[in-house]
Amino acid sequence: MSQAVKCLIVLVIIALLFVTELIPLAITAMGGAIACGMLGFIPAKTVFSGLSNSTVVLFAGMFVVGAAMFYTGLAQKIGNGVVKVSGTSENGLMFGIMVVAAALSSVLSNTGTAACLLPVVLGICSAAKIPASRQLMPLAFAAGLGGVITMVGTPPNIIANGALQAAGIKDTFGFFEYAWIGIPLTVVGILYMMFIGKHLLPAAALDADQEIEQEIEAGDTSSKKQWISGAILLVVVIVMAVGDSIGLKGIVTLEMAAIVGAMISVLSGCLTEKQAYASIDWVTIFLFAGMMPVSTAMDKTGAGKLIAEWTVGIMGGSPSPMIVTSVLFILSCGLTQFMSNTAAAALLCPIGVAISKQLGASPKAVLMAIAVAASCAFASPVGTPPNTLVLGPGGYKFMDYVKAGTGLCVVSFIVSIIVIPMVWPFFPGK
Repeated sequence: MSQAVKCLIVLVIIALLFVTELIPLAITAMGGAIACGMLGFIPAKTVFSGLSNSTVVLFAGMFVVGAAMFYTGLAQKIGNGVVKVSGTSENGLMFGIMVVAAALSSVLSNTGTAACLLPVVLGICSAAKIPASRQLMPLAFAAGLGGVITMVGTPPNIIANGALQAAGIKDTFGFFEYAWIGIPLTVVGILYMMFIGKHLLPAAALDADQEIEQEIEAGDTSSKKQWISGAILLVVVIVMAVGDSIGLKGIVTLEMAAIVGAMISVLSGCLTEKQAYASIDWVTIFLFAGMMPVSTAMDKTGAGKLIAEWTVGIMGGSPSPMIVTSVLFILSCGLTQFMSNTAAAALLCPIGVAISKQLGASPKAVLMAIAVAASCAFASPVGTPPNTLVLGPGGYKFMDYVKAGTGLCVVSFIVSIIVIPMVWPFFPGK
């Protein structure tokens, strides 16, 4: 049995344990990483490399920065202000949250956007007396949708453009060209969550939120500390947004900004050291860190490539470009639920170019479909960092993502198959 097949078996076991939650999600993820090391899919020394990944550090830092806003009472104050303007309508709040998240993630990191907005959304939910579980998953989904709008919104967009360049095609994608599909997807995604997806979200509130609120009531909520915690978040967001353009590229990274913000939050007394440690959601940390080596194993063993080859084989000798686009979208969307979106796009884009050339069709539509699908990691908490980030604070289970996210994947597929061939014809000029 080849390493690729063994890796696929491990992935199936991990998926089953995720869906059934027979054991905690974090243990499943870390156990999967250990299994990949013991079976020789990845070097043993890289089994726990996910714990030192920069995104894990970003998570930890932003959890603390967000908690500071709660412990000072600022998040609740912002929430009260938003509720006064928009009311306590669940749909109204969801619309506002998703529009802001999508707009920010179109030019910022999806992960950074979700991390920055998390404490604000928790404050809004607290003020509106709405369980956080009703708004945090829409926040994560909007961050993923908004990332499709520009070339820098998400890595798969850059990879698709790179695949065109590597194939010697001069007509590459423009910076805002992705908006032709990104904006329709975002609009339809918001409408889906407001009118269909919300009925598939859990309604349970988190005990942890109530405990934080009790601590706030008993603690120091002085205006000075509220201003400090707000200023910390604002500076962190600005550095994340425009750091590269003001000469900080390579000097201050997203992770450094988050950790410095967390340290200042503690040093300024916005929250205690004990509260800072308690505010880090360790399930999120270990879940993300555990799945990173599994994703690497899929790449190194050829398991992902094997899935792609099987799928291409099913299409037969000379399928129509529409069938190719549809199948590769579904494959990319399926892979990205368990692989990083970057890895899924990197794996499939060269395949898309090769098949398009074989059919004599322009590869732009196929590559756009692959890139968009790689960003549709809505049906799993491990498909993309924003999904993982809201897992703990939202009190979600694995199946909550499957229920609410699968429909969004289907809607995204339908919109993409209609819009993409219209904007990027398979046979331009004919």
